[in-house]
Amino acid sequence: MLIVLMAQLMLVLDATVVNVALPRIDADLGFGPASLSWVLNAYTLAFGGLLLLGGRLGDVRGRLRTFEAGLALFVLASLLGGLAPTPELLVVARAAQGVGAALAAPSVLALLTTSARDDAERNRALALFGAVSSGGASIGLLLGGLLTDVASWRWTLFINVPIGIAVLVLAPMFVTETARRPGRFDLVGAVSATVGAVSIVWALIGTPDHGWTSVRTIGGLVVGVLALVALTVTERRVAHPMIQPSLLRNRTRVAALAMMALVVGAQLSMFFLVVQYVQRVLGFGPLASGFAFLPFSLGIFTMSRFTPRLIARFGPLLLVVTGATALTAGYIMLSNAGADSTYLGAVFVPMLLGGLGGALCFMPITATVLSGVEPEHAGAASGMLQTTQQLGSAVGVAVIVSVYAAHAVPGEFLPGAHEAFLTSAVFSAIAALVALAVLTLRRRPVAVPEPDDVEEVVLADAA
Repeated sequence: MLIVLMAQLMLVLDATVVNVALPRIDADLGFGPASLSWVLNAYTLAFGGLLLLGGRLGDVRGRLRTFEAGLALFVLASLLGGLAPTPELLVVARAAQGVGAALAAPSVLALLTTSARDDAERNRALALFGAVSSGGASIGLLLGGLLTDVASWRWTLFINVPIGIAVLVLAPMFVTETARRPGRFDLVGAVSATVGAVSIVWALIGTPDHGWTSVRTIGGLVVGVLALVALTVTERRVAHPMIQPSLLRNRTRVAALAMMALVVGAQLSMFFLVVQYVQRVLGFGPLASGFAFLPFSLGIFTMSRFTPRLIARFGPLLLVVTGATALTAGYIMLSNAGADSTYLGAVFVPMLLGGLGGALCFMPITATVLSGVEPEHAGAASGMLQTTQQLGSAVGVAVIVSVYAAHAVPGEFLPGAHEAFLTSAVFSAIAALVALAVLTLRRRPVAVPEPDDVEEVVLADAA
C-alpha cells in the first residue's frame, strides 16, 4: 500500500509543485503573461481529459500494467520537462506528464480498494489516499518553494525521477497484477469520454482570460456536452461499456460525486487566492508561501488517523456535513483578511480548519462513490471519481477567478478577494447541504401499510 501511495503523492504534488516556481520559469524561459498559464493548464487538460480512459484501460488490460506504463511516461516527461530549453518543449512535457498521470492515477485507487482484505483495511487505505490526495496539494506548494529557493525551478520536475524509478522497481515485487479482460474495450465510449472531458476542461481553464460568453468558452462547452451525450447513448447499447450505467443509477453515488466537485473546486480556488495574498499582501517569498500551508497539511494528516473510526461510528455523510461546514467557516474567515492583517490572525486558523474539514470530507466521499462497485469496474469508478475532481477544480477556479476579476482593481489584490473567498464558502456550503439532504432522505422512515391497506391493495390488483 505504501508503494502505491508514494506514486499517488507524486502525481498530486505535480499539480501544485510548479505553482510557486512560475515567476522563475517565466524569467528563465521567457514565456510571457499570456502563455505562462499553460505550464499548469497543459497538465490539467491531459490529466482531467484522459482519466476515464485510464481507469477503463486498467480494468481491461490489468491495473498494475497500466499503472507502470503511466508512471514510466510520467517519469520520462518529468525528466524532459526539467531539461526543457524552450517554453514549447516545457508545455509538451507537462502535457505528457498529464497523460502518464491519467493512466496511473485510477489504478492507484483501484489497487488500494480491491487489494484490501476487509472493510477496516479498506477504510484505512481510503483515509490515507484522501490524506495524500488533499494534503499533497499543499505539500507541493511547500516543496516547490523549497526547491525553487534552494536549487532551481527545474528541480520541481527532476524530483519526480528518483521517486518514480523507485516505485517502478518496487511495485512488481509487492503489488499483485489483476486479471486481464481482452476484447472488452469500448472504443467509441473511450473517444467520446475523452473528447467530452478535454473539451469541458479546455473551455473552463480559459474563462479567466476569455470570459464566459466568448466563442472559445461556449464552443468548448457545447462540444463537451455533445460528446458526453454521445457517451451516454453509447454506454446503454454496447456489451462492455466504458462506464457502467449502473454506477450512475445510484443517487447517493451521484450526490457524492457532486460533493467532491464542490469541495475540490472550493479548495483549489482557496489555494490560488491564499498564495497571492501571502505573497502580494503579506510579503512572503516562495519558501515562506509554502510553509503558510503547513497547518493545512498537518490538519489533513492528523484527522486522517481518526477518520476510519469516525466513519465506522457515524457513517460517511455526517462526516461530510461536519467537514464541509468547517471548510465554509474557514473561507468566511479568509474573506475578512485585510492589508493590516497578520498570518496568525488571518490565515493560520482557516488553514487548520481547511485541513481538518478536508480530511472529514475526502475519505467519506471516496468511500461512498466506491461502495458497492464490483471489482472488475473499480478502475472505471476510480476514473469517474478523479475526473469529477478535475472538472470540479476547473469549474471552481474558473468561477471564483471570474468573481474576483469582476471586483478587482488593477495593481491591487484585496479588491475582489472578499467576494472570491465568499464564493468558495458558497461552494462548500452547498456540498454540506447536499450531504445533509441525502442523509435526511436515507434516514426517513419507510411507511409500513396497515393490514387493511394491504388487503385493499391486493384486491385492487386482482380486479
